[in-house]
Formats: sequence, C-alpha cells, structure tokens
Amino acid sequence: MVVNLTQLALITVLATLPLAFLPALPATSILGLTACCGVLLLRLPWRGMWYGGLLLLLFSWSAWQGQRLLTQMNNLSCGNVEAQVTVTEVQPDKHRIQIRLDRINHQPQFPPLRAIIYPRGSQMTQFCSGQRWQMTLTLRPVHGWLNEGGFDSQRYRLANGNPLQGRIISAGALQRHCGYRARLIRLAQQHTQNRHWGGILNALTFGDRSGIDRATNQLLRETGIMHLIAISGLHISFAAAAGWLLGRRLQFFLPTARIDFKMPLLVGMSVAMAYCWLAGTNPPVMRAILALLSWNLLRLAGWHCRSVQVWLLCLALLLFTDPISILSDSLILSIVAVGGILLWYRLAPLPGWIPRKWYWGWLHLLHLQLGILLLMLPVQAMMFHGFSLSALFANLWAVPVVSMVSVPLSLLAVCCSPCYLLAACFWWLADQSLMIVFWPLQRLPSGWFTLSETQCWLSSGIWLVLAAWRFALWRGHLASLLALMMAVWLWRMYPPQPQWRVDMLDVGHGLALVISRGQRAVIYDTGKRWPGGDMGRSVIIPWMQWHHLRPDQIILSHGDLDHIGGLASLLAHWPQTAVRSHFGPADRLPCERGNHWRWHGLTFSVLWPLKEDKGKDNNHSCVIRISDGRWRVLLTGDLESRAEYRILGLDRTALRATVLQVGHHGSRSSSSWPWLRSIAGQAALASTSRYNPWRLPASVIIKRFRDNHYHWWDTAKSGQISVKFYRNRWAIDGFREQIMPRWYHQWFGVPRDSR
Repeated sequence: MVVNLTQLALITVLATLPLAFLPALPATSILGLTACCGVLLLRLPWRGMWYGGLLLLLFSWSAWQGQRLLTQMNNLSCGNVEAQVTVTEVQPDKHRIQIRLDRINHQPQFPPLRAIIYPRGSQMTQFCSGQRWQMTLTLRPVHGWLNEGGFDSQRYRLANGNPLQGRIISAGALQRHCGYRARLIRLAQQHTQNRHWGGILNALTFGDRSGIDRATNQLLRETGIMHLIAISGLHISFAAAAGWLLGRRLQFFLPTARIDFKMPLLVGMSVAMAYCWLAGTNPPVMRAILALLSWNLLRLAGWHCRSVQVWLLCLALLLFTDPISILSDSLILSIVAVGGILLWYRLAPLPGWIPRKWYWGWLHLLHLQLGILLLMLPVQAMMFHGFSLSALFANLWAVPVVSMVSVPLSLLAVCCSPCYLLAACFWWLADQSLMIVFWPLQRLPSGWFTLSETQCWLSSGIWLVLAAWRFALWRGHLASLLALMMAVWLWRMYPPQPQWRVDMLDVGHGLALVISRGQRAVIYDTGKRWPGGDMGRSVIIPWMQWHHLRPDQIILSHGDLDHIGGLASLLAHWPQTAVRSHFGPADRLPCERGNHWRWHGLTFSVLWPLKEDKGKDNNHSCVIRISDGRWRVLLTGDLESRAEYRILGLDRTALRATVLQVGHHGSRSSSSWPWLRSIAGQAALASTSRYNPWRLPASVIIKRFRDNHYHWWDTAKSGQISVKFYRNRWAIDGFREQIMPRWYHQWFGVPRDSR
C-alpha cells in the first residue's frame, strides 16, 4: 500500500510532536519494541495500519535521537574527556569560546555536539574560530534556572545542540591558523568597531550579536524587530533571491540553447549557502538553508506542489533530520510565520481591484504585516510573555530597508574586504542605512505590553475571532461560539486557587522568596548581582509579571550580595515599594525581634535579630514567621547555629512551623539538631545551585533533616518550589517534578557530589 509524500510528511510531524511535552523519554528497549510493532503494522493490508506503523517507526526514531543525546551528555560528564575539537566562535567579552566536538576518545561524532568552554587566564588569546585542537576537557551538562515565566536555558541549549559547558585541562593545537571566516570578521571589525551601529552590522553579516548593547536590545524587543538581527529564513531567502537575479542576468551572455530555469536556482542556492557559511552555520541558519534546499530540489525535480505542501514537506524534513529541533523557539516562530502567511493570503486576500504596481507596494506590505501580527500574536505572547503595539509600524519601516539595503551593503563590504577604501565606503553606507532605520524607531513610544499567564492563554482567542469572521460563524453558530469562548475564559480564570502561597524562586546560589495572596506580594530577599545583570531583572520581575503580582514590601534578611543583589532593579520597576531590613538607610522599615504586622490576613512576626544587635552578617539574618492561623512558614535567611541557639533560649515554642526555609543554603554551619526538633516542621526548602563551589547542600544536613521527618526540597534539584495553602490542606510543587515535568528539564549528567 502506498503513502504519498504529503501524508508521510504529516505523519513525520505528528510523530515528532510528543518530544515537546513528554515528561520522560521511553527506554531504549521500549523504543525497540515500538519500532518492531511499527514494522508488523506495515505488513498488514489496511491503510490505517500503515499510518499507525509509520507513526510508531518515526516516533521511535525521534525519541531515540533524544535518548542518544541524553546518553552522550551522561557519558561525557563522568570524567575527563579526550577530544578533537574545532573552535566555532570566540566571545572575548564573556571570556568563553564555543567548540564543536568532532572526535571523542578517537571516535568520530555525528552529528557533533557543541560545548561552551571557559579558558583560564591568558588561554583566551590563543583561540580563534576555525582552529582545530586536541583537548582534555572536563564537561558538565547545562543546568539552568527553572522558573515560571522565565528563560528556559536547558531547553534552548538542547534545541541548539549545545548542551555542555566545561573547562580545559590541557590543549595542543592541531591547526593554529584561523579560518577564513575569522579573518573576514577581523577585517570587518576594523570598519565596524567605531561605527554607531557596528554591533547590528556584525549581527546581520556574521550572526555575532555580542556587540549589541542593552539599550539597543531593549529597543529591538519593544519594537518587535528582534527577528531582523537573527540570520534565518528571511535573510537567507533574500540572499537566494539576489543570487537568482544574478543568475538570470548571467543568462543574457549564454547561447539560447543553454538557457533554462535551473541555472538561476543553482546560483541562488550557492549565494544562500555562502551567506550561511558567513553566518557561522548555527542551527537556525542550517535549518533555513535545509528548507530552502528542499524547496529547490522540488523545483529541479519538476514536482508541482502547492505552497502548503511545500511548507509541510520542509517542516517534516527539518524534524526528521533533527527531531530535537521541535524544542527550538526559532523553528516554531519561523514555521508559524510562514504557515501564517500562507493562511492569511488564503483567508483574507487583498481585493482584486487593488493594482499590483510598485507604488502600491506599501499597501501590500501593510496587508502582509497585519496578517503576521494577528496570527503570530498568540505564539509571541506565549514565548515572550508580551507583545508590541509598535511592531506593525516598525516592521513596515525596518524590514524593507534592512533586508534590501543594509544586508546587501554589508555583504558587498565583505566581498570588497581586500580593497580597504571600497570596503570602508560600503560599511559606511550600511551604517547610514541603519541610522535611517533606527531614527524613527527611537522616537516611538514604548509599545511593549507584558502579559500574565492568563492573558497569554486568552490571547489565543484572536485565532477564534479570525476563524469566526472568515467563516461567518457568528451568523449560524453564534450560541456555540459564545459558549466556547466562555468555556475558555472560565477554564483560565477560575481554576482552583490557593488562599495564599510561598514560592522559592530558582536563583542559583542565593535566595528569593515571594509570599503572595490575591494580586499582592511580599518579597523576601532578591537574589544575587553580577556585572551587567541581577536576579531582580532576570528572574523576579518576569516571574511577578507572569503571575500578575505587585509587591507591597521587600524584606532583606541580611547584607550578603546573594540576598540583596536584585534590590535596585526591583525598586526601579516598583519605586513605591517599602523595604524592610535590620541594616541600611534609616528610612527603611525595621526588621527586629518584636515587630508584628498584618498583611492581607497573614501575620508576620519577626523572631530575630534583637534590636540592640547591629550588623548584617549571617547571624543577623531577619527571621520571620508567617501564619494564617493554621499553617506557619519560617524564613531564616542565612542564619547559623550560633544564632539558632540564642533564639532557642528566648522562646522555643514560637518556632513551630509547617514549612521551614533552610538556613545558609544547607551549610554544615546551620540547622542544628535542637533547632530542627523545636520547629518540628514537615517540609524544608533550600535555595541552592547545582555547580556551587561550596558543594551545598551538605549531605550530612540533608540526612539530618530526613532523620527529623522533614521532606527535603531544594532548587538545584527541583527548580522553582511552590508551597500552596488551601482551606484544609497544603501542597508543594517543584518545577521539574510537577509544574512542568519535561524530559528536557530533568537532571542531566552524574548526581551531585553532596549526596
């Protein structure tokens, strides 16, 4: 029985989709059994069995690719690794390099994994892209912060084939010469480093976004044109179109017998592949070039396919060759954007009376951008947790200029690199074109709207509205349509809600907790700070916006940087928020033993420090008991044993609590036996990071908590930890275990050494 190509493509897509949401991948033996069942079904004479057999075979293939990746990561993180590597990118501003693992223990790797390596000291100056080295490496899997509404680095790195990071033990050069691409970049940087928009030019030409400052990044995000600086389908397609036009012009010099449709296609493909090489052959670029190649092969083979069939075939080919790419946000955005354009022109074409003259091009572009804005809004809302109202104008203005002027000029500048003056002229023109692009964009009011989780889900109603309008559902099916909309609204607006909750955010080695009730919150500690960023901006604010919360108060337990690092960002975002601490400026609210206050039905009681004890070290941590009359939570900051014994001598009974925040990240210096017995809690929450140099939490402390009948939770293992208090019960959810259990969120590599 024959299955046509379109059906096979659809089955491939359906078979790969489970990789996006499976909590765990089936074992290799189960996958082998599944594949055998698929083969047996293919031998049956019924069409439905054929479909089922292909589905099982292709699912086994995609899941096996995930298992293979996890096995590689586990094996490579067990000890030192001997590898032949190629340097693919050097990032001196972040003091790291990206390498491709070509051979591991003398075994060739296909497809090769990539890793981020952090050289020591002066080693950084030895590397440039294109070099080949024999290295002894110590590698470990990426283990990112996992919080609702935050950036998912584990998913991002897995989707891009770059799941490892590590350090160099020893290295010997196999080929010290920099690659030709690295030399082109070096020549280009002589011209772009002093240009106002040099960072954007490097991103458009070489895919290097390291030179774009934070203000420009914010502008790109708020105006919805961030996609323009990511070299992907749009730019690759324009390069192919330019090559096709070049091929057509070259045909004027050929005999008539030599002219056919193949030469322009081949020239266009060659130009696109050259641009792909120049951009660094990163996964989004490779996916774009693979899709373009498949479309060209269909043309060269003479197969006549509808646009939707071409779209489906390209998607199936991408997912079959790299099933893990189903996790890639860039792939999802590209596929939805192209599919949305095809759907838009089918559902809402421009009227036939509008002429196709070039001076009516602005109207055609407006129609296209409006369709993309409406159809992409729900996807963008779920991925970026917001949308830009200024995106329509910004894309109308920026896309034509950047794609048809800035990028061609920068590529011409690269081609003219041997001639310094000519290259400088083209780089100057490209910079001026970007100045024209960004001048009006910088004067637009901020059009970015941040959405909460419920608002993001409800944004999908735009698709329902468009379908109702296009198919006139409001005429004959008005009641059904309203009932469906009401059901979606109630499903998102009225799920079972706790009376109050405490969320320990995953901020690595540091501490940040949010106590919330309704739409108001109290923040206890703000995580760490580092050059160029902090946990307030990176984690706490996005999490609060995702839950549509506003803080009434920020409590600082003590003065260590990993507890107060995000304060400035939080106060910049919510300047009217009160701050409470035992140290710092006199205008702060006090946090001393004896302080009590009521907040939305909860009682906050400060148990430590004493008023006369001045300081901001660990033993002066602000210890707070939160109670609703039935359940209690005890927050202890970085309290150590010496202060624990002093509190026990003041009032042992006041320490009783249901949930305890573990002091000092599970260090041996905290959590004494009398302290744990007096609290008599049921759950212990520790804020730790997986790869911290102090190897916390200490195994002896974990055992001590378990011996005292506490259920142990920590952010290194679970990510965000949420404690929800209902009328007659309470529950704890970990991000990896309950909130979003996915196979790509699990603990990769060897167990931590503290256990």
